[in-house]
Amino acid sequence: MRVSVLEIEVKAVFKKVTSLVFGAILIAYLPTASSAQELKIGFVNTERIFREATPAKAATAKLEQEFSRRDKDLQDLAARVKSAAEKLDKDAPVLSDAERVKRQRELSEMDKDYQRRQREFREDLNQRRNEELAAVLEKANKVIRQLAEAEKYDIVFQEAVYFSPRIDITDKVLKALNAK
Repeated sequence: MRVSVLEIEVKAVFKKVTSLVFGAILIAYLPTASSAQELKIGFVNTERIFREATPAKAATAKLEQEFSRRDKDLQDLAARVKSAAEKLDKDAPVLSDAERVKRQRELSEMDKDYQRRQREFREDLNQRRNEELAAVLEKANKVIRQLAEAEKYDIVFQEAVYFSPRIDITDKVLKALNAK
C-alpha cells in the first residue's frame, strides 16, 4: 500500500503539533514542579544528525552509488531528446509534412519515455532515501534513549520551534553515533 505525500505531510504536521502541545503543557507544569526535583530536558537537532552523522553520510553515499547509473542514463536520454528537438527545429523547413509529423511523433514518444523514467527515478530515489533515513533515525533514537537513561534526562525533544543551546545534546548523540 503506497502512502501519499499528503498523508506523510499530515502525519508530520500532526507530530509537530503534538510535540508543541506537549511542550506547552510541560512548560506550564514547570513552575509548579517541586524545586527539590529539577526536570532535566534535552534537545536533539535531527537535521544535524541527518547531515553530520557517519551512518547518515554512509546512507547518502550508498544511495548515490545505487542511483548514479540510472541518473547518468537519464541525463543521456535528456541530451538525446534535446538533440532530436534541435535537429527537428533545424530540419523542419525542408522536411515533407509526413516526415515532419513522423519526427514530431518520435520526439513526443522520446519525451514521454524520458518523463516516465524521470518520475520513476524520483519515486524510487525518494522511497530508498526514506528507508535509509528511517534506519538512521532508528539508530539515533536508540543512542538518544541510551544517553537519556545514562545521564538521567526526564525528556528529550527532537522537534522544537526554539531551544536553548544549554539543553542541546546533539553533539553527544553525534559522537556516540559516529563511534559505532
